Amino acid sequence: MPKDTITLLGGSGFVGRALCERLVRAGYALRILTRARLAARDLWLLPDTTVIAGDVYNADFLRSAVAGASAVINLVGILNERGDDGRGFERAHVDLTRLVLAACAASGVTRYLHMSALNAAADAPSHYLRSKAAAETLVAASGLNTTIFRPSVIFGPGDGLFVRFDQLTALAPVLPLACAAARFQPVYVGDVADAFVHALGDKATVGKRYDLGGPSVMSLQEVVAYTLRQRGRCRLVVPLGSGLSRVMAEIMEHLPGKPFSRDNLRSASLNSVLAADHDGLAELHIPKTSVAAIVPAYLGQRGVLARYDRLREHAGR
Repeated sequence: MPKDTITLLGGSGFVGRALCERLVRAGYALRILTRARLAARDLWLLPDTTVIAGDVYNADFLRSAVAGASAVINLVGILNERGDDGRGFERAHVDLTRLVLAACAASGVTRYLHMSALNAAADAPSHYLRSKAAAETLVAASGLNTTIFRPSVIFGPGDGLFVRFDQLTALAPVLPLACAAARFQPVYVGDVADAFVHALGDKATVGKRYDLGGPSVMSLQEVVAYTLRQRGRCRLVVPLGSGLSRVMAEIMEHLPGKPFSRDNLRSASLNSVLAADHDGLAELHIPKTSVAAIVPAYLGQRGVLARYDRLREHAGR
């Protein structure tokens, strides 16, 4: 029998790579859309996978790419934009979502899975979170069989959390830390991918939104401290107050690659932590993977420190 085909936007990204591997394992055929085929070369050898280069903002290209698919998954998201007026977020999160939904409707694709973000809301303090909420509104009103996922910060090999601070602390003996008290509930990229795969096979997830978080809540300062322990480094971490955090955001806003922006600062003013009655992984019966079970391996730490952190976690300390 022919395999069900899934079309993915954002399939060559951090979450996308983990999801593609799990989808192939689950028996799906994949079409991965990308701006540059070479950027997805590590996915070329996945069984029953086609990597298609094209402009996802082109309606004709999108209709062709989704035609005949059993489902479409949209993982596209950006953390920063050029400038600070919201137009970049609007284009990536809202305009693209509108085009993808229209392509699905025109091609007769009825199943659509969407990546959003925890704290997305129309009255959120950042362009990022407001644009994510606007996209959710479009999805909910589309008339398709939709499922929305809203993760906290996602960790795993190659992430922008532990790996990022590993790189920063490798270079700097002193680390000024904006938003040090901001709290997150890091969720493993594999668990997020499992949630998407589960939803494809479970009709009960249609029309639902799932907030995704891991088993532990960590402040940003705790994330940095954990990273330092895994590497066996001693660094001076200087938590910045709100005023100095704003100054840091203003400066880094204009650095190459925009490592930290005013909009990031506004997003971090909200703790990215699940409400007690909105635990998506628990609702989907997906066991939560801890930071201690995964991060020591990809930060390269072995032996006593890694074992100590796992024991401490099991002890609830």
